[in-house]
Amino acid sequence: MSEALYAQALRNMEDTMHLLAERVSPPQRVPYRDGFVFRYLEKTAHQALVQKLARYLSTLRAAQILLTVGYYQEQATLQRALDEIHEDVSFLAMGIVFRDETESHKAYLDAFFAEEFDAIDAMSSKQRRPMIPRQKIRAYIAKCGGHADPSAGAEAARTVSKTYSGYVHSASPQIMDMYGGDPPRFHVSGMRGTPLADEHRNDLWNYYYRGILTFAFAAKAFADDELSTRITNFAQEFSDSAGRNYASYIRGEA
Repeated sequence: MSEALYAQALRNMEDTMHLLAERVSPPQRVPYRDGFVFRYLEKTAHQALVQKLARYLSTLRAAQILLTVGYYQEQATLQRALDEIHEDVSFLAMGIVFRDETESHKAYLDAFFAEEFDAIDAMSSKQRRPMIPRQKIRAYIAKCGGHADPSAGAEAARTVSKTYSGYVHSASPQIMDMYGGDPPRFHVSGMRGTPLADEHRNDLWNYYYRGILTFAFAAKAFADDELSTRITNFAQEFSDSAGRNYASYIRGEA
């Protein structure tokens, strides 16, 4: 697949993120210790979407760098983060698009915008971030996503996440992917040129593709159907160039 198409996907995502960022009230300077930090004061779902898109794009680029230098374990760890960002965007966007913003959405935003610490001294902080269970987010997405069996959709998402949990938590089977060669040894300076390269390259393709669709759905949450359609059409072009057919995924049938 053309490297130029990957680069175009990143440019499109960045352009979309900046465009949507201009449609929400901008962050303001807030006093912090001896200086200031930027914060969104209104703490809206749309502002959360902009931030999640920014983080998805940054993390995707980082994963691409790790793939290029052969750090596949670390790439897979970032892909787990991308999975959760994708779910978060879907969860928030569906609440807006379907006009179904629940108490879980409100609780999610409260947790998302909460400061990490409620005291100047981190050790003195009693702040606890009340995160929404990932299972509840997946169940909501499966329910709204048109799955014939929402529980199966939620289970599929859980399975994808579990696939990468071994990399995140440094489980033995995943670590042993780093072991091999003649004589066998642990490869701790990257694994370029090994049989794992193609597998992880194909893996990252999926995160480019899912990322494109994530941005399309976010555009829909901003009521920009024209932009959403342009992004979705590019997703089809991206898929066709790789010889894959995910049209049903784009239409929400998968």
